[in-house]
This record gives sequence, C-alpha cells and structure tokens, in this order.
Amino acid sequence: MNATLDALADALARGKTTSVALVEDCLARIDDPAGEGARAFVAVAHESARKAAQAIDALRAAGAAPSRYAGIPLSIKDLFDIAGQVTRAGSTVLKDAAPATQDAVAVARLKAAGFIVIGRTNMTEFAFSGVGVNPHYGTPKSIWDRATGRVPGGSTSGGAIALTDGMAHGSLGTDTGGSCRIPAAFNGLVGYKPTARRVPTTGAFPLSTTLDSVGPLARSVACCAILDSILAGDSVEKLKARSVRGLRIAVPQAYVLNDMDAFVAAAFEKTLKILAGAGAIISEVKFPEIDAIPGANAKGGFAAPESLTTHAPLIEAHRALYDTRVLSRIERGHEQSASDYIALSRTRARLISAFNERMRDYDVLAYPTVPIVPPAISAFDADADFTRLNLLILRNPSVINMLDGCAISLPMARPPEAPAGLMLAAPGGYDRALFAAAAGVEAALD
Repeated sequence: MNATLDALADALARGKTTSVALVEDCLARIDDPAGEGARAFVAVAHESARKAAQAIDALRAAGAAPSRYAGIPLSIKDLFDIAGQVTRAGSTVLKDAAPATQDAVAVARLKAAGFIVIGRTNMTEFAFSGVGVNPHYGTPKSIWDRATGRVPGGSTSGGAIALTDGMAHGSLGTDTGGSCRIPAAFNGLVGYKPTARRVPTTGAFPLSTTLDSVGPLARSVACCAILDSILAGDSVEKLKARSVRGLRIAVPQAYVLNDMDAFVAAAFEKTLKILAGAGAIISEVKFPEIDAIPGANAKGGFAAPESLTTHAPLIEAHRALYDTRVLSRIERGHEQSASDYIALSRTRARLISAFNERMRDYDVLAYPTVPIVPPAISAFDADADFTRLNLLILRNPSVINMLDGCAISLPMARPPEAPAGLMLAAPGGYDRALFAAAAGVEAALD
C-alpha cells in the first residue's frame, strides 16, 4: 500500500509481481464492504482493468511493455473523459449525458504508457470546493481519525483515498485552487499542481478555463514527477534531488500564515528548523501581491463567471439536481460585469509579473498547504460553516493558481499525528526545478 511507482516497476521487471496481481489487489480493496471504496469510487473498471492487466503481462513477457510503469493501476478523477463512459463530474446533472467518444488527453497519455485505469474516483460536484463533501455519491473519509470521520479534502477527494487505502497506486486529478494539494495535505500524500499550460486540459470538464490545471497525487515526490512527465508529454528521467544546503526558501509574510491551528503552526515551525539545520537559507519575505489577491477576487474571481458560462444552460434545465452550495458559488458569476472580468485579468497579469520578479532572489516559496487539520465531516452541516471553512481550506493553495505558478504539497507530519502539508512553490515554467528542490526537502524531512 505504500509502494512507490519505481518500486512497483522494479517488482514487475523482476517478476516479483504481475499486473494481474496488482489489479486484483486493488479491486479487492475497492470491493471490501468494510472499506471506503464505495465512497471513493463512482465507477470501478472490473472487467476492462483485468483484461488490460492480462494484456500488459503478455507484452512484458514478450519484451514489448510500453514503459517500465506499464501494468500499474491508477485512478481517474470523474471529470476526465474516458471513451465510452459518461463524464458526470461528481454530479447527477450529467448522468444522462452522451458517453465520451475519446479519452481526455491526460488519460490517453497515461494509457499510452501502459498505466491501467482501475476506476473513476469521487469528487466535489463540478470540482467547486476544497472540502471533498459530495451529497450525491457520499463523502470518503480522510485516512486520519476515521472514528470521527473527517473530510478528505477536495476536489480530488476519491483520488486521495484510493491512494491511502491501496485501491490505486497513483491518481489523476485537477487543481484549480488546490484540488490536488488539499487532499494530499489532508491524507499524508504528495500532490502536484503544474504550471497550467504544461498539461492539456482537453477532455476534462472545466471549472475555470483560466486557472484549471491537470496534476497527479502520489506517494512521493518522485512518483509525482514521473506522472507529471508523462502527462506533459515529456520523457521520464530519473529525478535528481537538489541538496537542501544552500536552497533559498522564501516564507511569505502574508495572510497565508494567518489562522493556523496549533498543530499546523507547530509542524511548520519544526519543518523550517529541520530545513535550516540542513543548510537551507530561509528568509521571511513580504509579498504584497499575495495580500492583494483577496481584493482582486472579491466578486468571485475567475471561477465564478467562467463556470457560469459552462453551467448556465445546465442550471436552467436541472437546477434542482445541483448541490445548493456549489450552485451558489457558480451563480456568483452574475455579480461580475464584462469590465470587472477584464480588470481582473489585467490585475492578475500585474500580480504574476510582480511575483515572478520578487522570486528571482529565491528558489522556492514555502508555507502550509492548508492552515488547519481536516475538520470533521459533521462540521459542514450548516451552510455558513461550510462557506467559512471552505474558504479557509482553499485560501493558501489558490494563491499559486492566481499567480500562474507551480506548486507541490508534501507531508510535514507522519502517522499517528494528524496530517499537515508543506507547500513549495515556484513561478510558472519552473516545474522541473521545483521537483528537484522538493525531492531534497522530502529527503531532509524523512
């Protein structure tokens, strides 16, 4: 359940396991009535996954496997098109839609490398919240404190739980305001948000065409780097960790450090001490462009009007089928005029330029992925509490989407402690450098 992609690839290459064995193990965990499979998945590919595994094993035996990772089961977030399947995006609004005629680009690239789709994972309806609650298909519980039942983080909620519970060995997700990084932080995983232009979003149901990005959740920085390379259409090269010694880390003296609970604050302080002790150069830096973001997004940001453009005809036909909490966020798009939207686009461009210029003196930005540990699912029963906690959960990771950067969340606490994520970020286009730095940080923290 904790195996990395490279460890699984080595086991397959040496004949210590088979794709059929990996798939059957994942399916058994998904189908376990005492597990989280029924809430983590909205569809399970029992027949097609088994057939694909048999085919990959035959290709490997003939020396013709498409990649060393061929035969490893992955989960796919429910908003990606898979040929022949209906893309419901975590909603019942689209349940009668026509099946997709072809795979999303991201899905096609993973399949071409030989990864096996084990099923479609649950998500926040239409990806419009960072909590992970879904009233239509159930809410999978975070790996931590299941007796209480805590939120998994969203919107790639099922993808995270598929990983933690060994129901898949990697998960394909999206990240518009933290949807890969929040579930990673809430479940002790690694989640990656690439530079948005790095991976095509074709075939993924949109939330915000400006902010959407396609990224992976996995068990290590190296695992995320492998999946990111495949998703971006790059060759997969062994990740070389950059030494923490001399790494220039900027800690933003901005609102992202406000309202931390005691556990996350202590974990972050401890993490910075470990990195400083390993030779990192840590600087407290003011980022006025970060503090300007809430004001810029006061009328709903990009997600509200851009999602409204997509959903207006669906809302007219199926209003009663929407989660009211998602519907209210979409309809905030009515608050913006055309001039508001144009002004927001221009403001964003200025903030990106200022951020990139300020980061010239630093290698990475570092702060907590989410300022709190996963709240109990019951804490979201009241709409007012849902809104307050959802905004707090989304606050920190969404900064990087607004600034068109790349970012990764990795654990800064280990079981049996509560999960907490450390986010490292860089300007857009510095994905490979960020992975190298993150790998060094991961090693130092381990």
